Amino acid sequence: METLTELGTLIKYLILGLFQGFTEPIPISSSGHLVILRELFSINIKGLSFEILVNFGSLIAVLLVFRKDIIRLIQNTLHYVTKKEESAKGDFQFVIFLIVATIPTGVLGLLLEDYIEDKLSGVTVVGFTLLITGAALWIIRNMRGNKNDGDLKVKDALIVGFAQAVALIPGISRSGATIVAAMLVGMKQETALRFSFLLYIPVSLGITVLSFTDIISDPNFDALMIPYLIAFMASIVASFFALKWFINIMAKGNLKYFAFYCFIVGILVILFL
Repeated sequence: METLTELGTLIKYLILGLFQGFTEPIPISSSGHLVILRELFSINIKGLSFEILVNFGSLIAVLLVFRKDIIRLIQNTLHYVTKKEESAKGDFQFVIFLIVATIPTGVLGLLLEDYIEDKLSGVTVVGFTLLITGAALWIIRNMRGNKNDGDLKVKDALIVGFAQAVALIPGISRSGATIVAAMLVGMKQETALRFSFLLYIPVSLGITVLSFTDIISDPNFDALMIPYLIAFMASIVASFFALKWFINIMAKGNLKYFAFYCFIVGILVILFL
């Protein structure tokens, strides 16, 4: 019986990792789905260690998918700083805008982390915030901006950064909020997508580094090390393939289907959970 219980726990955490990984890149809120699944599976995970760990798995997937962009941005930023190469200026500015957009999330995250965890992490809240995510996606479903990487301004970066900060609330999709904000300020879909996911890197990396001691000292960590590890590996694989799929979806302009999904799940959660 104990073996079956352990197996059931491993399967539950595998599903949690797969769902988080799959839903992180696409605009339907990974944090919201974790809240829903924990409710359905009756899993009470104290603190944010588990969520931080599986989000780190998604970060690895993002790094793999956007590795060429990351290498180019780093190289050109160094070339511009050290050699003042004009051809590298655009990528240097793009990196600066990513740094600027990171600030609102960092500041508001530190200030509101405890409040969000205590007051805004309930399953009913997630139902309503999913409806908000769906409405935002519906608004920009047919938008086609004209701003490329080199056309961005500090104001654009700050608006997208504040949108990412709002997505600290479970049920508000991080990728959805940032892409919606990016397209509302006039970015082309390709630029909005790239800015959104490159912006995810410093925020996710910063949260992981700052929370490393919390993860190690988590009272659940030793007992649940294997389930956590399984969820972590599952999130890497699921995020990688979900992100590849979402890039193709964005190219075809089919965001309305994600809006429909958020509407349906949000209503079901409000009515039945």
